[in-house]
Amino acid sequence: MTSEPDPAPNRPRTVPVHPIGAEYVEVPVDTAAPEPETTGDARPEHDPAEVRIAFLLFPDLTQLDLTGPAQVLARVPGAAVEYVAATLDPVPSDCGLALVPTATFATAQAADVLVVPGGEGAFDAMLDPDVVAFVRRTTEHATWVTSVCTGAFVLGAAGLLAGKRATTHWASKPMLAAFGADPVEQRIVDDGAVVTAAGVSAGIDMALWLAGELAGRPAAERIQLQIEYDPQPPFDAGSAVRADARLVTEARAAAEAARGDRVARAAAAVIP
Repeated sequence: MTSEPDPAPNRPRTVPVHPIGAEYVEVPVDTAAPEPETTGDARPEHDPAEVRIAFLLFPDLTQLDLTGPAQVLARVPGAAVEYVAATLDPVPSDCGLALVPTATFATAQAADVLVVPGGEGAFDAMLDPDVVAFVRRTTEHATWVTSVCTGAFVLGAAGLLAGKRATTHWASKPMLAAFGADPVEQRIVDDGAVVTAAGVSAGIDMALWLAGELAGRPAAERIQLQIEYDPQPPFDAGSAVRADARLVTEARAAAEAARGDRVARAAAAVIP
């Protein structure tokens, strides 16, 4: 994949997703991850007139990881959106805003697209067997499985990143290797049917790109205009590539200290 995905064709793209179970994958963390398996011509189809999109909710998610892509993908022609959590109780985000689910893990319909947000709560969600089971179950039928920010770790815990190029929030990116992934310094990484986005605001970019894949570039451009997505930040401090190297190193060390044990536990469940 190049630094930015190519413009989308005017047709839905359909690529199957296959969760990787521990019994099929053995990737020592200190060795190179295997190449992704090819899937041949067996591709799941979905009705282009109805695109079923499921957003995963869990406590302490970063709300912009979810609401940014939701504002884009809910505007895709034919989109049918569900917000899925363990129960129908409001789910607190990491900024105090509560989000109300529309379906539970038990009642959610099969989805064509799954969006997994990040946030500090993702590191608890990846250890929740009900969350992991829902993600694995959804990928059996989904055309696309996507994550924003540290939501990538939930995909990793579900066995979806072994042998895949992937990205996440810059401070936690090196830890993706624990799941057999190849961490990539890109804002959007498309590896087969698994698409990962970098930190927080990158979810909007990913969703616009995905809208193009689902409905064609003209439709995606109309959505971009509708939400007036024309970033002009007052500061040029949004990238670890341009930030002070010492600060980046310190932040990554802090992320490892705060999250490393949980990542190791989740990775041990899928990578012996």
